Amino acid sequence: MENPIVKIKHRNLLVVTIIIGSFCTVLNQMLLTTAYPDLMRQFSVSTSTIQWLTTGFLLVNGIMIPLSAYLMNNIRTKILYIGAISLFLVGTIICLIANSFDMLLFGRIIQAMGVGISLPLLQTIMLSIYPENERGKALGIAGIVIGLAPAIGPTLSGWVIDTFNWRYLFGLLIPIVVLVIILSFIFMQDVLPLHPSKIDILSPVLSTLGFGSLLYGFSLVGDHGWTDPLVLILLLAGAALVVLFSRRQKNIKNPFLSMAVFKSKLFTNTTILSGIVNMAMVGAEMVLPLYIQNVRGYDPFHSGLVLLPGALILGIMMPITGKMFDKYGAKHLAIIGMSLLTFGTACLCTLNEKTPMHFITIIYGIRMLGVGMVMMPVTTAGMNSLPDNLISHGSATNNTAKQLFSSIGTAILISFLSQATLRDMPHKSLLLTSPLTYKSDVLSATLHGYNIAFIVATLFCAMGLTQAILMGVNKSFNKTKKPQQS
Repeated sequence: MENPIVKIKHRNLLVVTIIIGSFCTVLNQMLLTTAYPDLMRQFSVSTSTIQWLTTGFLLVNGIMIPLSAYLMNNIRTKILYIGAISLFLVGTIICLIANSFDMLLFGRIIQAMGVGISLPLLQTIMLSIYPENERGKALGIAGIVIGLAPAIGPTLSGWVIDTFNWRYLFGLLIPIVVLVIILSFIFMQDVLPLHPSKIDILSPVLSTLGFGSLLYGFSLVGDHGWTDPLVLILLLAGAALVVLFSRRQKNIKNPFLSMAVFKSKLFTNTTILSGIVNMAMVGAEMVLPLYIQNVRGYDPFHSGLVLLPGALILGIMMPITGKMFDKYGAKHLAIIGMSLLTFGTACLCTLNEKTPMHFITIIYGIRMLGVGMVMMPVTTAGMNSLPDNLISHGSATNNTAKQLFSSIGTAILISFLSQATLRDMPHKSLLLTSPLTYKSDVLSATLHGYNIAFIVATLFCAMGLTQAILMGVNKSFNKTKKPQQS
């Protein structure tokens, strides 16, 4: 028998509280990129070192997400949420007062621990306090933070850096996070049923080492290439450990992260599709600003403004497509959305040094419209196919898959971009004999790298479109039957 939908007081205020909290945590991930030059000067570190502020954050975040399912089943919802947001607050304060790079990195790691728990918790709470026929709307509301935070992040960060200094990036978050904690004490309730279990010590060890190795390995591909011994060791070891982790979860009585979610074919297929969407979205979101800044010469603030309308469209579309899912299902939304995403990405393959900026803004907006039509409806369809006692495991699995696919997509695109650029780069001797020709050839090589990267991104999108069409034929997104609980 399924667990009934939790009836709570002040549901809207609870939702507002966790939405604001999640907005802060997602915004935080986008803030530091424009501050890197200032941070490199202040702490006297190299570009590869400063990147650890992002790489380390994503690494720890990815490690914590699988742990979230166990925590949700063993710790009261209110305590867990307040604890996660408090961890994020502590990390933010450490970053604010950091007087060394190591201290700043430590603060980012503490932040990531809180975010890795709070984001899957957001999704699970929303699925638990709304009935199945309103879950599209619920996850659509939650999805606003996915669209609006990245939209505001680069532009806000650029303005703060130009007007104040990098410490204000963290200082601005602190009062909002404190408010979220206060509101959580008032409005947060224990909405998730507990299923206490003794932790299997080997499971989190295998999970941490496995997913950590994979994420770290993919993060090194851009600088070291796919054939680098360290990259190969990390990827192979990570894959082997994840396989061991998965097998152990199938064989123990109280799994750390239940593999039973994959008994639902629909959940498995939608998780793959949402991962492909994330791969295409995140990878291109990294490459496009590089083109705008490195080829066109825009600063980070104005680069953010070029992409702002598209990100706003994503935030606006999330609740709209959520309601559309509740009424029509995900089948047609997924196919139309993937078609728009594929078309928009294909248009970016033609970028050159004279491409109008308004063209980029329009095409990016089309891409984000497509993402908005796919992401939450597909996720909701997959989660609806699970019995209620597997929702927390499904949420953790879905978010882990998105993290891995994002890392894989970014690694592949940056790798193709770098290799294509280096292959066409003129010999430096040309700089002495014909400086103008050398400059022109360097630009051509750089543009070719970006074109190749977007061609690969288009292939990702085409894979996703094929996946959506095949799922539409084999099983309707509109009707999801839950497997029987054991």
